[in-house]
Amino acid sequence: MSGVEIVGGLLHAYDALTQLVPVERIKAGALPDGITLPAILVRTVSVADFQPLKRGAMFRSTERVSVAVRAASYAEQKAVIRLIRDGCAGWTGAIAGCVNVSVLTAGLGPDVGGPANSFEQTQDFRVSFDAPA
Repeated sequence: MSGVEIVGGLLHAYDALTQLVPVERIKAGALPDGITLPAILVRTVSVADFQPLKRGAMFRSTERVSVAVRAASYAEQKAVIRLIRDGCAGWTGAIAGCVNVSVLTAGLGPDVGGPANSFEQTQDFRVSFDAPA
């Protein structure tokens, strides 16, 4: 399991977000050329070493996950960023086969120009979780 799967799962499950950005436009890894906007890309920035816990066969991990928005307008970019934060920030529980999950904000990236005159911005999260060995 990974922080990308955790954040992706939260984004897919957040109805307010998927009304604006359908699940099929929330991707991990890379956005295909010509994707309909708005679209979301979820990627790993860094992963702390897995730390074995004293109890059971679980490993604690902390991952920095970046969620990039590509939108057709600045207003749309900002609306999607707000929904991403609403759906993920402060979340705790179990998801994607992981337990003791906590998701905290870890910084908002700059406004940048994307391909084909699109608008882009990233929201980073610090995702900590226990996953089976």
